[in-house]
Amino acid sequence: MKSVLLFCFGLLASSLGRSHAFTPNQNVAGFCSDAVRTKFAFQAPVVDVRFAAPKTALFGKKAARAQGNERKNKTVRERKKKDDVIEVEGVVLESLPNAMFRCAIDGAPDTQEPVLATISGKIRKNFVKILVGDKVTIELSPYDLTRGRITFRKR
Repeated sequence: MKSVLLFCFGLLASSLGRSHAFTPNQNVAGFCSDAVRTKFAFQAPVVDVRFAAPKTALFGKKAARAQGNERKNKTVRERKKKDDVIEVEGVVLESLPNAMFRCAIDGAPDTQEPVLATISGKIRKNFVKILVGDKVTIELSPYDLTRGRITFRKR
């Protein structure tokens, strides 16, 4: 009975010029004969892949990935420059609690007081050990020249 109803609906749809108007779902299609299912099932149009526009979000990503790989192969360490900090070289004089250090700036007069410096996040994350006497690079804030951040430990 269901297959007869499907057949009638299919004829009605084809007579109206819309053969794709009624597509049986899986539950009804299980009761249809193969002849009815193949005659009235909707078939997607064939699209030539060479001329179709890309529809994925990954289009153009391969070129970007290739540029990233080129950047990884460089041996020179390039860092982003911050505009508002002052970078100076110094020597660690004293180790204080909470990862704080007293550092003397190279080339500064002896009357200048030492800079109180803390460890930057990358050094802290990578567990770089800083000892008394190490040469370090310090970033000073232009607002307070007595405090700084240790960004690099010289070898």
